[in-house]
Amino acid sequence: MTRADDASRVIEACLSYRTLRALLYAPNLPERFFDLSSGEAGAILQKLRNYRIRVALVCPPGSVTFSSRFGEMLAEESLRRDFRVFETRQAARDWLAA
Repeated sequence: MTRADDASRVIEACLSYRTLRALLYAPNLPERFFDLSSGEAGAILQKLRNYRIRVALVCPPGSVTFSSRFGEMLAEESLRRDFRVFETRQAARDWLAA
């Protein structure tokens, strides 16, 4: 993905494979995703939520820089079952399977 509109590709892939789960990797998201002030994270996650697609993001420590507000968003997201960030692929897969 290079911009929020590219979330439609993830939606199309999920629907083609008849799944409502997606495993994404931090390098495949726009850098602006991790800067909450850009609005990219909100736009992408809302599009995926509209189709009830759960997203697990693999983001090893130090691989990206989160904005100061990104952590607050993650805390809010932990109250829902739509989106989580994981350090490893296996942890992300386990969450998606649950």
